[in-house]
Amino acid sequence: MAERRDRPQTRQRVDPTRRVAWEVLRAVDEKDAYVNLLLPGLLRENGIAGRDAAFTTELTHGTIRRSRTYDAVLDTLAPKGIDAPVRDVLRLGAHQLLAMRVPSHAAVSTSVDLTRAVVGHRPASFVNAVLRRVADADLDTWVSRVAPAYDEDPIGHLAVVHAHPRWVVEAFRDALGEAADAELPALLAADNAPPQVTLVARPGLAEAHDLDGLDGEAGEWSPYAFRLAGGDPGAVPAVRAGRVGVQDEGSQLVAIAGASAALDGPDEDWLDLCAGPGGKAALLGALAQGRGARLLANEVTPHRAELVRSAVRLLDNTDVSVEDGRTLETGTAYDRVVVDAPCTGLGALRRRPEARWRRQPSDLEGLTVLQRELLDHALDLARVGGVVTYATCSPHLQETRDVVEAVVGSRDDVEVVDATAVLAGVPHLERSAPYVQLWPHLHGTDGMFVAAVRRVR
Repeated sequence: MAERRDRPQTRQRVDPTRRVAWEVLRAVDEKDAYVNLLLPGLLRENGIAGRDAAFTTELTHGTIRRSRTYDAVLDTLAPKGIDAPVRDVLRLGAHQLLAMRVPSHAAVSTSVDLTRAVVGHRPASFVNAVLRRVADADLDTWVSRVAPAYDEDPIGHLAVVHAHPRWVVEAFRDALGEAADAELPALLAADNAPPQVTLVARPGLAEAHDLDGLDGEAGEWSPYAFRLAGGDPGAVPAVRAGRVGVQDEGSQLVAIAGASAALDGPDEDWLDLCAGPGGKAALLGALAQGRGARLLANEVTPHRAELVRSAVRLLDNTDVSVEDGRTLETGTAYDRVVVDAPCTGLGALRRRPEARWRRQPSDLEGLTVLQRELLDHALDLARVGGVVTYATCSPHLQETRDVVEAVVGSRDDVEVVDATAVLAGVPHLERSAPYVQLWPHLHGTDGMFVAAVRRVR
């Protein structure tokens, strides 16, 4: 379809929930926007709350997650090409038709109205015709038409069925190892399920009544976790006060592992080397404070350091520094160091819908160099007998085992210790021992990796 636009109609003529979703999609395409940062503000600006906010969130997140699958369907129906603004309208319409409980007539008519409002009158008939054809079959039928046959190209088939880039599917297969044949489809499906919001009741700060009356249940693996069934966590008074935070249970387990690895000698000085945006530092600091220990939370980026300061503001034992974690020098030999290193974030794709399409295999080269340098320097900062906990929110082997084994193999003063021993109540960890690998489909958490390395001399 050639690019032609008419003058858009006024903003009032279109459903605001769908318009906000379209605006987010355009910002992701044109400005590399982050959905989790942009969408909440647009909801507030447009007065969208309650069920309408939940609808907009699912429409936005779900459409972006499955955009490449929908593109395969749309390109089959419109092989001459689709202008980008119109494509985003069609993606939203396809998601309503194929993955949400929106009646066909409503999904089509609201998409036509949206087209007229944000693009112009001329493409409206095109959008109407394409979406009526999309509505002729369900998602499984469309996927069977556009995906490669599984027996001929299993990775390509799964990539289309579950809307993941091929290289990510390959990385997950490699990380799952022997379990890949049985579990890879379940992992990819879990990435497409909206995650629950999980709270952390920071020990020593939160009281039992802080979670009373909330709709949800206790977490399965962290003693501090509470999984909300719904609602805005920002409306919880204890969250606003800083006694309770929003933190995935997997991230809580990283902090618990870092605070729990067995030490020889004192346990007084802790370091969080890559502390931004501060959720993990707040839990570490609370755990440290309960033991009479101090925490230094370091973050290289000033604006993220401010987020750390806000997160730890109720803790008397926690200081914040703004330094490059590869060169930080404080004059202290630390008993515990936690390195939650920058990574591709492939373990949190369910939570960051645009990340799966934004990340590229070429990102790994720079990230793995940084990860090795951070882990190596963290070991220099630990005292003899101290433990460094290395973590990533990615199961990619190049960011996990390969980094740990490269650094440990280059030194003669460290040893890997069993990280699974301190999380004994969490199932399925024996498969990755001595490392911890959490999985969305097995644990309901982000795909966190954890290793523990001890200085021995």
